[in-house]
Amino acid sequence: MKDRKEKKVIVVMPAYFAEKTLEKTYNDIPKEYVDEIILVDDASKDKTVEIAKKLGLKVIVHEKNKGYGGNQKTCYTAALKDKADIIVLVHPDYQYDPKKIPEIIKPIQDGKADVVYGSRMLIKGDAKKGKMPWWKRIGNRALTLYFDLFLKIKITDAATGYIAYSKKVLETIPFMRNSNGMTFDEEAMIQIVSKKFRVAEIPIPTRYEDVSSSTTFPACVKYGLKLFWRVIKYKILNKT
Repeated sequence: MKDRKEKKVIVVMPAYFAEKTLEKTYNDIPKEYVDEIILVDDASKDKTVEIAKKLGLKVIVHEKNKGYGGNQKTCYTAALKDKADIIVLVHPDYQYDPKKIPEIIKPIQDGKADVVYGSRMLIKGDAKKGKMPWWKRIGNRALTLYFDLFLKIKITDAATGYIAYSKKVLETIPFMRNSNGMTFDEEAMIQIVSKKFRVAEIPIPTRYEDVSSSTTFPACVKYGLKLFWRVIKYKILNKT
């Protein structure tokens, strides 16, 4: 299928203790749609790096933990340096389905979007079916409604971590200013809206497995409050 691709697609994986799920995630990536896979290990103490190298991935290792957002900063800087046209964020914990890569990059390839989000909420009932905890579903809906209302966009899953970016987006938004923590993706969304990039969504299945990364209820509350403030700051001070 590579002959139909016109743009260089690089998958980036922000990894932290992913030894149990990395190979499974890698095996489900449709390689005919991808030119390169970059894994950035955030100072894991398991066999993540060893497995990644065995799989033939390009591996970058942080000597000290930089956090989820800090990891992504390294991911995107490396992908742009390697001249990616489309960069796809794929978590190596298997929470998001890598087999959806052809669908998530298509709107960008077709010139219909600049950013594409994989939504677990686009199809009613899918999040519950995929065992997303009830409090996360409620929190996700509240956050998404808040983003839709104040940012004037129409999305269904503001907390997704499955995202495809065009090169132009990552070369334009000041993502290096964003948090090194869990709010990085949503801060990038605010920047994307401020720059008036075109946003699209595709439906993706929800997966919550014992080996997948997840956050606690108190951490989710803290995360939500930070994002509420970020949106207010953007609306009042126009700072991204």
